[in-house]
Amino acid sequence: MAEPELIFTRLAGEAGRGHLLVVGPSLGTSVEALWGAAARVLGESLEVVGWDLPGHGRSAPTAEPFTVEELASAVRRTTNALMRERRRDVSYAGVSLGGAVALCLALEPGPFAQVACIAGAARIGQAAGWQDRARLVRRAGTPVVVSGSAERWFAPGFVDRDPAAANRLLLSLSDADDESYALACEALATFDLRARLGEVGVPLLVVAGEHDVVVTLDLAEATAVAAPGSRVEVMAGCAHLPPAEDPVGTAAVVLEMVKENARG
Repeated sequence: MAEPELIFTRLAGEAGRGHLLVVGPSLGTSVEALWGAAARVLGESLEVVGWDLPGHGRSAPTAEPFTVEELASAVRRTTNALMRERRRDVSYAGVSLGGAVALCLALEPGPFAQVACIAGAARIGQAAGWQDRARLVRRAGTPVVVSGSAERWFAPGFVDRDPAAANRLLLSLSDADDESYALACEALATFDLRARLGEVGVPLLVVAGEHDVVVTLDLAEATAVAAPGSRVEVMAGCAHLPPAEDPVGTAAVVLEMVKENARG
């Protein structure tokens, strides 16, 4: 296994100025499709930079296996490189697989003063399910999982309310590289931080969607209870992708996290 190469993209805010927020994607999404609307709101106060999974969005495909911990190491390394020229406060917020990365960063934060795990948990799903999905995508391609993902990702009524946002996200899934997606599934199959949550050493915000069937409120609360200095925020009307389903609400929750740390 090897630390993957990830492409970082500035989504909003003034380059090189003020607090830096690094945001991470969910499996199957580009960071721009997922975070674009929320980043425009956050950009009024912060610089927002996002990263893409291998073979998703702007990041190149890979044929090399990787772990969630190696994704976190790549995010930490690249963020440190961004910080070299100018000392700045920096936070992280990630969704689902990007939220799993958040938990890894909470254990070994490096430059991050605080992290938000959105629609993520210390263990997501079961190994067999992820391995089955990896085999399916290698055989039939990412378009085969679009229908099921649409059912899991969005709260009832969202597709009718904002079809453009839903289509952008589903297109980013169908465009994702098959092998890279399968390798990300296999990374989730081996991911389990439940025994290490007591080692969390920075403020941790756990954000759960009210209608999320992937990472339920019970799972989010169990993660927060086990991690010292953490709290749970529930996003009403959201399922698995709060930054796209409720950009303004998600931006407000993340910005409050940043402000709370600044006050401390």
